[in-house]
Amino acid sequence: MTVEPEPARAGSMGSGLPRGVLILLGLASAVVAVAGMKAVAGILAPAALALMLAIAADPLRAWLVDKGWPRWLGTVVTIVVVYVGLLLFIGAMIVSLARFAALVPGYQDELNAVLANGRDALERFGVDSAEISTMLSSFDLGRLTDLLGGLLGAILSLGTDVFFIAALILFLAVDADPFVTYLRTMHADHAEFAGALSSFARGTRRYLIVSTVFGLIVAVIDTAVLWALGVPAPVLWGLLAFITNYVPNIGFILGLIPPAVLALLEGGWSLMLWVIIAYCVINVVIQSVIQPKVVGDAVGISASITFLSLVVWAWILGPLGAILAVPMTLLVKTLFIDVDPNARWISGLIGSPLEPGEIPEAPPEPPPASA
Repeated sequence: MTVEPEPARAGSMGSGLPRGVLILLGLASAVVAVAGMKAVAGILAPAALALMLAIAADPLRAWLVDKGWPRWLGTVVTIVVVYVGLLLFIGAMIVSLARFAALVPGYQDELNAVLANGRDALERFGVDSAEISTMLSSFDLGRLTDLLGGLLGAILSLGTDVFFIAALILFLAVDADPFVTYLRTMHADHAEFAGALSSFARGTRRYLIVSTVFGLIVAVIDTAVLWALGVPAPVLWGLLAFITNYVPNIGFILGLIPPAVLALLEGGWSLMLWVIIAYCVINVVIQSVIQPKVVGDAVGISASITFLSLVVWAWILGPLGAILAVPMTLLVKTLFIDVDPNARWISGLIGSPLEPGEIPEAPPEPPPASA
């Protein structure tokens, strides 16, 4: 007599626990994991940035080796390129803030005139003069200069992180070639995991390429518009727009503040209004409408998930989390969804799902060894 196995009860999983209990356990584990990441954000964020830069630069190393360069020389050139790019990025941030801090104090008289006009307008609307004085007393260029000085000091204090990132990039670049070779051999026995890691690397590169291209487009257009409007240092603010483009969805707001303030001090409310309108038309359309759609199509993450990831990772990792939001979301997607065929249905809820039975592509065959 054959005994048929008892069918699984509705609402339970293979472990025998009710589905609701498993969901609660998963949420509790996620809370613990997030708390742990937030506690070590000072280490995790620079490490994630180093990983992202190493992944972005690895095709250069592979291309040089494929052209016949010695592996050690290709690795050295790749490391130098990443270091130069990192220094230029940090230097551009420092120069932008320093230039803004140097320009603002010279507009104290213009600020006083703007505040006087604002006082008259508020009084015409019946606002009490005492309330106006209290509100306008907070507008002080000295405070703004002190704030910018504090931001510059914070950036300069990242020296320790920069050295840590540089050292980690060095080790990641050195280990890249044997890791790719091992990933290729591992694909035969662990195709899901190896293919998911390869897809994560490709998605990260696509995201960086799309962000860079759109950043260049926005920077050129913003520079031309600011120059036409007569805003001081338009090239500098175009550079700032390019840098802040790596922050999804809201990066244009960070790049708008300095030119808008200078436009107010240089030409009054009308010029500031034109700058804001120009940024909203150009940057909102490109950075908040077109770019998230292109990024979503390139990496398989929807625009809403991209914005949510910005909020979450900025809260967990701090300012670097805003830049790393999409790559970190791709990493979580890789580790918890792409490696498990039974979980890939979730991909349809956050972006572009894989076709049924589709296995992520294997990493490319490494080039033959060079002398």
